[in-house]
Amino acid sequence: MSASTQLPATGTRPPQRIALRADCIADSAGGLTFDIAVPGTAGEDTGTVWSAALVLRLRGGEPPADEIRLPLGPNGAGRLRAVLPSTVALAEGRWNVYADLGDAGDPQRLLPGLNDLRSLVDRRPLAAIGRLGVRIPYATKYGNLALRSWLRGPHAESGEITVAPDGITVQGRLYGAALEPGAAAEARARRDGHTVTIPLHGDGPDFAFVLPHGPLAEQWRAGTERWDLWVRTGEVAEPVRISRILDDVPDKKQIFTYPAMPIAAPGAQVRVGPYFTVDNDLSVKVVGPQEPS
Repeated sequence: MSASTQLPATGTRPPQRIALRADCIADSAGGLTFDIAVPGTAGEDTGTVWSAALVLRLRGGEPPADEIRLPLGPNGAGRLRAVLPSTVALAEGRWNVYADLGDAGDPQRLLPGLNDLRSLVDRRPLAAIGRLGVRIPYATKYGNLALRSWLRGPHAESGEITVAPDGITVQGRLYGAALEPGAAAEARARRDGHTVTIPLHGDGPDFAFVLPHGPLAEQWRAGTERWDLWVRTGEVAEPVRISRILDDVPDKKQIFTYPAMPIAAPGAQVRVGPYFTVDNDLSVKVVGPQEPS
């Protein structure tokens, strides 16, 4: 038996694979560069082959349709690089990141390294862009590297949010759409679809509105009730969900928090306040007197 096909002795384990980390650099157009250091190869050829790839797999998806392979090639001694261009569309969701080194083994999950996401902070694409792609790398709760992806067109980006006794003021900016006669903001109850329409003020792609607390509190029945916020750019236009995705924070629900105002509701006093969902969409919750905030 040749050395290349020799099997390990009985009771021994094959060599354990070394965990790999990927540094990520974001560009202002929405592209990402992944740099992987391969331990033990400093000053040497990494030994990768032409088929080596960075592998992205949509969580909950079905490969190969929900898998993207990016060429992974040498980038100096002991380093490999792959590039995800902004022109490659990623479906909305969470993508796990793997490295396939072309060594006949299964792709291995990557760990997060250093992230340079400065270009994503307060990112302002051209307002006329038809479809907006956003990808933000992050560490999962198990310490692995993943990407959060959004693909929106048109898109309504939430800006400053202010909570006051008279209502919730939301400022924002539209991408891929323009305000037309009859434009308005809408709050839609998840419970039954009841819609509260709010006058919208616009200046070019920028918009603002004040959502009064009263109409939402009046519809409260029990527990915690949630309302989703939308912009309808014209009388017959399809509504656009209001979100905040143009920065470097992949999960805003626990990071951006806002006060809730006590408001009289039928038979009780409730609390009304805005929040971001797990998808970074902007919503409002009406919390009953016996419910935690």
